[in-house]
Amino acid sequence: MQKLIRFGATETDGGRDLLRAAEVTRDPLLRRLYLLHATDEQRHGMLFRRRAMALLARHPERSRGTRGPGWSLDFARDGHGLDDLEVEREPDDTMLAFLHVAEQSAASRFTVYRDIMQFDPDTRRVFDDILHDEMFHMNYTAVQLVRVAPQHHRSRLWRARLSRLWKAYLRLASAIAGAIGGVILTVQYFVLLPPFAWLAKRAARRDIAGWTAVPEPRHDSLRSQY
Repeated sequence: MQKLIRFGATETDGGRDLLRAAEVTRDPLLRRLYLLHATDEQRHGMLFRRRAMALLARHPERSRGTRGPGWSLDFARDGHGLDDLEVEREPDDTMLAFLHVAEQSAASRFTVYRDIMQFDPDTRRVFDDILHDEMFHMNYTAVQLVRVAPQHHRSRLWRARLSRLWKAYLRLASAIAGAIGGVILTVQYFVLLPPFAWLAKRAARRDIAGWTAVPEPRHDSLRSQY
């Protein structure tokens, strides 16, 4: 249920980025294809959200699992989206290469989820429907990339793959750093702080309770703070 909600959010976000890509491209054919692609992404987001809400209505006791960010070992982006790509600054060949690689990754992930949903035919049908569109997206991005960059389409694809791997590494490193930081803070709290607390209590027992008398001669000078 939580995974479906995240898929829906990512698909919807990718659709908005594709609309922006359709606005900035100067290629009329790509503009039409991006608009069609954006429409598909918006529909995918709606399908995922509807299915998630249906499961939530059927199993309301699982609603607690959909709240809160949580910490997950799923370092790859859910679905695909444009993964913070600067759409306005990317040329058509880079955009198409990234979309093709992203669609391949999404189709692979969605296929895995569809195959394990033998016990849930309705959710399986949602993934089947979306996978049909993903295959079209993979095909058109590959064909258009060859058209736009016939001499450099392979290098653009490799660059897009390496970029996704690098971003996945950064997400993994960030998650590991967060986990290590949590362990270190826990060790400090339970191992290092108790000795300091004991020393502070020991020093406090040596202090004299109440007011400390000030010798009378110190009151004779008007220059003294006492």
